Amino acid sequence: METENIKSAVEAILFAAGEPVPAARISLILEVEEDEVFAAAKELADEYSFGMRGMRILTLDNKLQMCSSPEYAAVISKTLEQRKPPMLSQPALETLAVVAYFQPVTRAYIDQVRGVDSSYTVGVLIDRGLIERCGKLDVPGRPSLLRTTDIFLRTMGVSKLEELPELPDISSGDGVKKLEDAIEKLSTVGDNQLQMEELK
Repeated sequence: METENIKSAVEAILFAAGEPVPAARISLILEVEEDEVFAAAKELADEYSFGMRGMRILTLDNKLQMCSSPEYAAVISKTLEQRKPPMLSQPALETLAVVAYFQPVTRAYIDQVRGVDSSYTVGVLIDRGLIERCGKLDVPGRPSLLRTTDIFLRTMGVSKLEELPELPDISSGDGVKKLEDAIEKLSTVGDNQLQMEELK
């Protein structure tokens, strides 16, 4: 398949899907190498960016997704009459940070780290699609394991977990303050982009 055809096919697939699509699946369907799929997606992303288009192509680990550009969130929201979703509370941000940095984790582990019951905040984050259940721990009671989702990556503006800010050393005297600062930094990015997640 010609490069231009691959690019057009990738564009059409991502537009129609409306959600992250594994590059391996696109590669299989188009009968091309996975590297060619990622290369086509990068070309599209560069064209959209250079042309100041209203769309973006995101790479989320091994998946690709087409979405609207964040700078147009306000006009999209007004046009579609969507209400801005509420910002995440501090407890929800703390819970999200624990899952993001230590995943997969159980709710009991989150409770232990935070020192309080996290049932409600875990439920909120699952409802928002930022975390998900990913199996059971092989111990008595079989508690659910939790991990972050593609929506979390997109909301935080990163392609993979390794791009998150480095976790500070919380064993030092000012460690907890540093962790809170890191969480606050994440929340600033997340709150600016979370509105877009309601428009997918």
